[in-house]
Amino acid sequence: MAFNTGSARFNLRASRYRVPRDRNIQKTFNNCKVTFICGFVTILVLRGTIGLGNLYGSSSDSDDQRVMEDIDRILREIRIDSEPEPEDSFAFMYHGNSTTNSWNYTEAVKARHFSMGPQISDWDHQRQEWLSQNPDFPNQVSGKPRVLLLTGSPPNQCENPLGDHYLLKYMKNKIDYCRLHGVEIIHNMAHVDKDLSGYWAKLPFIRRLMLSHPEVEWIWWMDSDAIFTDMAFELPFDKYKNHNLIIHGYPDLLLDQHSWIAINTGIFLMRNCQWSLDLLDAWAPMGPKGIIRDLAGKLLTENLKGRPAFEADDQSALIYLLISQQDKWLSKVYVENSYYLHGFWAGLVDKYEEMMAKHHPGLGDERWPFVTHFVGCKPCGSYGDYPVEKCLNSMERAFNFADNQILRLYGFAHVGLLNPKIKRVRDQTADPLRVKEKLDMAAKIIVE
Repeated sequence: MAFNTGSARFNLRASRYRVPRDRNIQKTFNNCKVTFICGFVTILVLRGTIGLGNLYGSSSDSDDQRVMEDIDRILREIRIDSEPEPEDSFAFMYHGNSTTNSWNYTEAVKARHFSMGPQISDWDHQRQEWLSQNPDFPNQVSGKPRVLLLTGSPPNQCENPLGDHYLLKYMKNKIDYCRLHGVEIIHNMAHVDKDLSGYWAKLPFIRRLMLSHPEVEWIWWMDSDAIFTDMAFELPFDKYKNHNLIIHGYPDLLLDQHSWIAINTGIFLMRNCQWSLDLLDAWAPMGPKGIIRDLAGKLLTENLKGRPAFEADDQSALIYLLISQQDKWLSKVYVENSYYLHGFWAGLVDKYEEMMAKHHPGLGDERWPFVTHFVGCKPCGSYGDYPVEKCLNSMERAFNFADNQILRLYGFAHVGLLNPKIKRVRDQTADPLRVKEKLDMAAKIIVE
């Protein structure tokens, strides 16, 4: 499978005459909007200082507080709305150029020349040399590869106030798992590349972490709406010694059916090596927002089974890359489904009680899922594919199911999977070290 090519060309000279006029109109509109907002702020300031309430009586402190909050909010909006748009040599493609309407993805990418950074071709050599010169920062610790778990969330507060609460809970869950298993962790809230927003934002940050942490052997990406639900399970890294990308999925869906859900990029591990940098460089060009992402989305919908028509997403782009360039990438990709590196929540959360009655942590599969991923729930936003109440209740059950495995190490557990309250499950003792010896925190989390 190859990218389509065409012979369409664009008239850059003509577009140069149109763009300034369009930009002037946009700037004039923005100036009018800012002027209107500033006028409104002035009225609010006068209301806060002179006090409209004084015309009818004394204003309360709460009214003054609300006025100040309104002023702060509007000033923030002014600062955001009045920021000048960055100069973009590709901007003419957003202004109705008739020729660009017939472009395909390949032509757009060639015109854009997108890159996440300077080309690096000898990273394996550079990294090995650095490791030999810095023995205090080995890439193996206690016989296991050094792993850095990366997760992230938007820089702004959630539209749904409960979303921030669950982001905090799910971050606590990840910290708990990493603490038990010696995994380092970073929570990112910054967009380091203005073009790669949304689900694409993780790619440039993964690249930065690889280059900034040569001591790390694996970068582990995990979506903020995914949670560890088997706190004892450890990844079988010996299984992946000849691979550079570990991702949950199904080979038959990928290679035979070309399904757009053949793999899930919400959780994956990428080895810190030249192969991974090359893959990121090949993966990212579908991600720049605007016409490239739109055209890439059309290409992906045409070539991937079952994919709806929408802009390019990172998951579909990776699938297309793997099936269209199998000889280049596929031999180093391990498509994992022997345990739940990604476990779809809808089929798991209602079975937790059954799991607790029949099985124990450390299995990682359908008997006790390693990860429960809330795909389709948007706890931080105002929309989603499932009812908000169902998502939040299920997320609470998943968190308490996992948190019980931590709390039991200290003799406690949640009253129920939908109850945040705690009960004692083990009597206190005057010989705590003897009891501790019975608990291997990394492998024998006891469920009573």
